Amino acid sequence: MVFVYIVRCNFTEPEKEQAWNAWYSGPKIEQMLAKPYFRTCQRFRLASGTGRDYLALWTLQSPQAFETAEYATDWGFFEWAPYITDWSRDLFDGRSAPEAAFAVAPEGALHTVSFDGMSEDDANAARAVIANAQPEMMWLPVAGLDRHTPVIGLQPLSDLASSRSSNNAREKRIQEAIYRPISDLSTVGTSQDRRQLLYR
Repeated sequence: MVFVYIVRCNFTEPEKEQAWNAWYSGPKIEQMLAKPYFRTCQRFRLASGTGRDYLALWTLQSPQAFETAEYATDWGFFEWAPYITDWSRDLFDGRSAPEAAFAVAPEGALHTVSFDGMSEDDANAARAVIANAQPEMMWLPVAGLDRHTPVIGLQPLSDLASSRSSNNAREKRIQEAIYRPISDLSTVGTSQDRRQLLYR
């Protein structure tokens, strides 16, 4: 079983944004993947649609990842925290999907649909309509942490150029977006062979 940990946020200081991205996509990911139960991470930036500017997608072996001493004593945005807004941390049940199901190739994109602030019943009703039109999307129920959305839709796409969200037809509480990768897929003990496997 895989759990999907999604962190979304905006960054408010353009002059520091490049340095923040270099830290987050480098030392920050390396630091987190050294902790128990953390398996993979890939970062994304909003390309179109509605949602926060940045999204980080982690895969975990267990929700116990957030209960370890290694995590509890060393997490967060540290000196970058004053520039972070709309920060959300949500844990989702990936069910039987493999880690590879959430990997996005460098030239690809991640299509997301979330229902921040909606009740579980309303979100599931909206999800059913969207799922009928987009059968390839994976729907993951929330499993812990901030619980901003009762369920999230994720669909890795092979080509950013051909991707587009259709959120103009959605109600305001539904956030539909296309995110482009801004980091390589990082894994515990990343090797070239493992990277190629995850990108397939």
